Amino acid sequence: MLTRAPSTTTTTMELEEPQHELPGLQFKEPLSWRAGKPIAIADLLRRLQTLSKEMKSMEQEENERDSFLKVAKELASPNLLGHKDKGVKAWTACCLVDILRLCAPDAPYTGQQLKDIFNMLITSILPALADPSNAYNAQHLYVLNSLAQVKSIVLLTDIPSSEPLMIHLFTSFFDIMAGSSKSSNGEQLGKIVEFNMTSILVVLVDESATLPPEVIDVIVAQFLRTDPRAMGGPTGKNKKGAAAVDEKQSTLLLKEPPPAYNMAKTICNTCPEKMARYISQYFNDVIVDASSSSSASKPSIKKGSNRRISDDLDDSDLDIASGPTDEDLKELRKVHQLLRELWRACPGVLQNVIPQLEAELNAENVHLRSLATETFGDMVSGIGAAGLPPPPVLDPAAYPPISLSDTPELGAYQNVLTKPSSPQPFPQAHPQAYASFLRRCHDKSPIIRSVWTTGIGRILVTSAGGVGLGQQEEERLIKGLASMMGDADEKVRIAAVKVIGTFSFRDVILKLGSFGGLQKSGAVLASLADRVRDTKHTVRVEAMTVLARLWGVAAGSIAAGEEQVISVIGAAPSVILDTYYANDLEINVLLDHVMFEQLLPLNYPPIKTKGAKLTNGNSQLAKNSQTNGNNETENVDPDKIRTERILLCAKDLDERAKKVFYAFQTRQLNLAKFMAVYLERCENYNGGVMESNEKEIVEHLKRLIENLARQLPDSSKARDCLWKFAKMHNRRCYQLIRFCMGPETDYRNVVKSIKEFVRRIEESTTTSQELLNVLIPLIYRVSVLVYNKSHVSSIMQYSRTNDNGMGATAHELLRDISNLSPEILKAQIQEICTLLQDAAPNASKANDPGAVDNLQACASFASKYAKEMPQDRNFFQAMTNFALYGTPAEAAKYAVTIIMTALNKKEILAKELVNKCVKDFEYGAAGFLSRLATLSQLMLLAPEQVNRESDAVSDIAIQEVLLQVRTESTDASQSYGWSSDVEVECEAKCWALKILVNRIRSHVEPETVSEIAKPVYKVLLNLINNQGECSPTKNTPPTHKSRLRLLAARLFLKLCTKKHTDSLLLPTAFNSLALVAQDSLLPVRSSFLQRLKKYLGQQKLSQRFYTIPFLLAFEPNTTLKAETTTWIRSRATHFRDLKDQEASSSTNTVIESVFARLLSLLAHHPDYDATAEDLIDFARYILFYLHPVATEENISLIYHIAQRLKQMRDAITPSAQYDDNLYHISDLAQLTIRKFEEAHNWNIQTMPGKMRLPHSLFTEVRDHEEAQQIAEKNYLPEGVEDGVEGLVRTSMRAARTQGKKRRSEGLENGDDRGNKRTKHLPIRKAPPKEKKAREPTTSKMPKLKKRKGGDEVTSSARRRSGRVNVSGGRYAERDDEEDDEEMGEGVAAWKYENGAVVNEDGEVIDEDGESEEESEGEEEAEEQEATPKPSPKSKKAEAGRRNGKQGGKGR
Repeated sequence: MLTRAPSTTTTTMELEEPQHELPGLQFKEPLSWRAGKPIAIADLLRRLQTLSKEMKSMEQEENERDSFLKVAKELASPNLLGHKDKGVKAWTACCLVDILRLCAPDAPYTGQQLKDIFNMLITSILPALADPSNAYNAQHLYVLNSLAQVKSIVLLTDIPSSEPLMIHLFTSFFDIMAGSSKSSNGEQLGKIVEFNMTSILVVLVDESATLPPEVIDVIVAQFLRTDPRAMGGPTGKNKKGAAAVDEKQSTLLLKEPPPAYNMAKTICNTCPEKMARYISQYFNDVIVDASSSSSASKPSIKKGSNRRISDDLDDSDLDIASGPTDEDLKELRKVHQLLRELWRACPGVLQNVIPQLEAELNAENVHLRSLATETFGDMVSGIGAAGLPPPPVLDPAAYPPISLSDTPELGAYQNVLTKPSSPQPFPQAHPQAYASFLRRCHDKSPIIRSVWTTGIGRILVTSAGGVGLGQQEEERLIKGLASMMGDADEKVRIAAVKVIGTFSFRDVILKLGSFGGLQKSGAVLASLADRVRDTKHTVRVEAMTVLARLWGVAAGSIAAGEEQVISVIGAAPSVILDTYYANDLEINVLLDHVMFEQLLPLNYPPIKTKGAKLTNGNSQLAKNSQTNGNNETENVDPDKIRTERILLCAKDLDERAKKVFYAFQTRQLNLAKFMAVYLERCENYNGGVMESNEKEIVEHLKRLIENLARQLPDSSKARDCLWKFAKMHNRRCYQLIRFCMGPETDYRNVVKSIKEFVRRIEESTTTSQELLNVLIPLIYRVSVLVYNKSHVSSIMQYSRTNDNGMGATAHELLRDISNLSPEILKAQIQEICTLLQDAAPNASKANDPGAVDNLQACASFASKYAKEMPQDRNFFQAMTNFALYGTPAEAAKYAVTIIMTALNKKEILAKELVNKCVKDFEYGAAGFLSRLATLSQLMLLAPEQVNRESDAVSDIAIQEVLLQVRTESTDASQSYGWSSDVEVECEAKCWALKILVNRIRSHVEPETVSEIAKPVYKVLLNLINNQGECSPTKNTPPTHKSRLRLLAARLFLKLCTKKHTDSLLLPTAFNSLALVAQDSLLPVRSSFLQRLKKYLGQQKLSQRFYTIPFLLAFEPNTTLKAETTTWIRSRATHFRDLKDQEASSSTNTVIESVFARLLSLLAHHPDYDATAEDLIDFARYILFYLHPVATEENISLIYHIAQRLKQMRDAITPSAQYDDNLYHISDLAQLTIRKFEEAHNWNIQTMPGKMRLPHSLFTEVRDHEEAQQIAEKNYLPEGVEDGVEGLVRTSMRAARTQGKKRRSEGLENGDDRGNKRTKHLPIRKAPPKEKKAREPTTSKMPKLKKRKGGDEVTSSARRRSGRVNVSGGRYAERDDEEDDEEMGEGVAAWKYENGAVVNEDGEVIDEDGESEEESEGEEEAEEQEATPKPSPKSKKAEAGRRNGKQGGKGR
């Protein structure tokens, strides 16, 4: 074989006689000719073929070398090398490579001759290999094979100025293997061609002293051939003007490495040392060129260890302005993309490049740092130029759902090019560079931190390119990802959230979940849960979508009871729904999308009809459906599958989230009524063409649109879109929305209607997306997607069978459906009645407790659709048995409701029931609680029949139940407590109280109701004032007293929903009722406030009841206080909105006028004292009012009301003492308002005229002189002003701090705490403070200071007294009376012209309010977990205790 040609060639060859005879070349025919006498082509071809055939059979050492010299000289003649015939050239090439083989190692040619020979071979013969169908392809292959095997190509390295030939050879070979690899007939190049070409190029790289830079460009460019998108043009540091790649071809990725890629890979792996040097220089040149272009125009900046110029100036701001050009950046990206692929293919050549890349991590230019950080992440992950594999399909609508027990899918890694693959562990191969990469998490630029976050996410997803991560390293990266979730920059947080979305379901549970789930603080998934409450909407959208999608995919495993999945992701619905408390319109719209696109997808399950056979395999499964290997869906019921998802979503919700879930269903019912009015007005509007009542229609439609738009984030855009929709006047769209809202529409048709609506909007307008962004959330809200008639049958089935532990949740849903939309039960009412008839109890047989839900559903349905109830005797006999023996007692109440609403001869049956209940009534006998409940409901629904036995009924309720004590207290040391379990006697007394109250409620003559109500009011007031004690012997058990006090307060609220009974509650009784909000037990005050806010939101109570929530200034439970503050702020905002809408701004000052009532209540507060310390504490009540209510517009009115009190006397308890109390409170309020105004830089204006105050609370001071003296006198003792000023400053700081928190308002979870209280109220006095020396106050009120300008500070401070020592645990509260309570209980209602009563959110409420049986259902006391009762202390003892503690200033 040829080993090496001589370095110099001789000009003449001298012939020597051989020492021994060897056979020689026998060919003697001439191959050259004189000018003008050429050899015929046919003859020449014959001679060349003969010569080639002879030389092929000859070996190098077995023939006389000199015999080849003549032929060699002729073959190198220009006549043959430049011959025009391709055949002549092909056969000449074959002969030449044989000459080089036989004459090795000394080629019989001069340097110029060799150059001419290789020029012909490289430019003519070898490029012809691109066409396998060429007639002389065999000769071309022979030449290639000879050059590769004999290695005669090495002669090219000794030829002077051979660089162009070498460049041409490399370019041709790579182009052949990558480009024209097929002939016209489709014949493929053989593997032997690739092998020989590779061998030739390896020899050249190995033997060449240096390689031209263009050759290196060509070699490294082959590594980009795995991604056709990157092959838009030439590659290299000096190549410009690369052609753009058609984006439509981005999906045409190769499935295996192309031959050119393999050739380059072999070259690099065979000659790693040389290639490492060349590639290092290549990358260095490209990076230097790009860097120099930016540094030439960049101002001089002093370098620092962290590249920081200013703590406030991001280096990205500088770099973007004066960084590399677009062309430079394009080259840099391509170079770094090459690095990724080189690491995958031949990491050995990067030994000198990695330090350069590491240096880029510390570059001043943010673009270089970003590229380097991204490249390091991809190299560790084993991601090459072909990019990432397709992300895992996480489809929450897929069916069957996936499970952890399923075999992991390999589809994503079927493409070898995109499969992450690292040839060796990068952290071990380059530990220093890897450590530098990890430190980029602290980079000043958020761009770099975002890229770093994406990088470590890919490392985790790919397990470091398949080589695996150690447990410590994996934990380190996961903690880094969690920390990026809380980064200060939103771009970084979004990047971290998106990274979570790239994990497969198994990785989320097994990798991320192994370090904690959603509820473990510090875990990456817990950080993801925090991001759904992020301050930036873009982050919230991404986080909520990812979290909801993960839960939707995991729903199958959760339903199957896989504990690992439940512990990791099971709480996602609670986390998501809990964001509703943020009261943010953008979040609310996001919740709509997430609820019906991720948690409960519209198209789940993707099965068309029950029992439908599948066509073409999985045609009815969702595209990319995640199957578990079982595709048999022929016998599945899609409605049942969907119902299971709904129940699963509601099952594990916490109490707060559960309220939101049920509130959504209430909102659907109310908003659907509102939408129906809107659609009706749109039809009347007729696209703007009206024949009559134009002004009235337009005005009404305008108000409707205003209120609909107020529920969406961008109200102005929403308003425009709603007008545009009205002007489109698409009647089909109107009908489609009605289909979505109709309770008679099944689920399948609801979804079809939504899809058709979307299609029609898209086809009808050019701004369809903008219109859909407004309309789709509204359609989601009004559509019957959860409480649909298609789901009722399955819900009932789950309630009976309790499959997967969903029975209790099914009962809850069924109960809520019966309250909200009983019409949905039409199809199942006969089935429900049959079930009740079969389950009816009797004297010896009890009913199933689950029958209560069916009874409630049936009662709700009967109230609206009495004619559709069965009238057979057996059914009503069953209802009679429930009324007499039903357990629990609520069953009897619902049975009576069914009888009184559905039976034709109800009066007769009611009379029989009264007689049976009264006759031989005995406490403790079988069914006595049911009889009390029956009497209570009959007193409400059939008062005429019950009043015939009024004496006997009253005797039972009062003498035999209320005044008796049959249960001994279990804890003698406890005088007032709470228990989650309701004892039988306590329940009996509750029913007895309802009997008395229902008698008042059912009285139809307002003129005579006073006579009946006074004794009952006295009983209720005594229960409130005496801490629930109703027995003359004062031995009522403590747990009974708390429930009786709560029930008495709530019954008062119920009675006050009617005007004629509200007037019977005198101011003194009202003040006592208000103090229930400061009960020592959290369950009592929380339940009382919950009912109060509900009635106020429904406008069922007079405005004086708005006073009560302001007594929570010292509420120790942060959750209750925060929720109440949010509710007050919502009410204040609503009243301001109403005020803006009304023509006369003076007609709506509800929330401001309440201030006078609040000050009166404080003046009569049992803890009031005129000392400076007490007055400063009472200023907290005033601040608690001012923060959510006061604005720059109404502060003058509030101040005027405080002033007016000094022109009044107390009318509740006329006496000088209470007059002085009133004046002290008035001065305190004025002082607090002034300090509050100064803190906000507002300006109090003088109010014209006088504000009228309630005559029931105040009387005018008639004497002018006396009124003047009172007005001029300052009633505040010394030290109050300083104390109030400090208190205002503290509250303002708390407001600012609260405003900066990321957690949205109302999202904090406060623990239930018992408290040490002064007396029985949560009033706390401030600890002694060191007072500054000050001038004594004058006897006249100080003048107001006028201030202008200044920064406005948010008034959302939530404070808890620093002097409250609390303890205890959480409690749970809910019973049947709370089932219909909506979460937005603080939303007011008003009436529209059409009679619909609409609340703040545009939700329609029945004008008559709740039904009687539903109202009655709200009277049961709530079940709570036990809360420790605080030991009562006197004021002096409390003050003495505080004196030993640190001052509370600033807390």
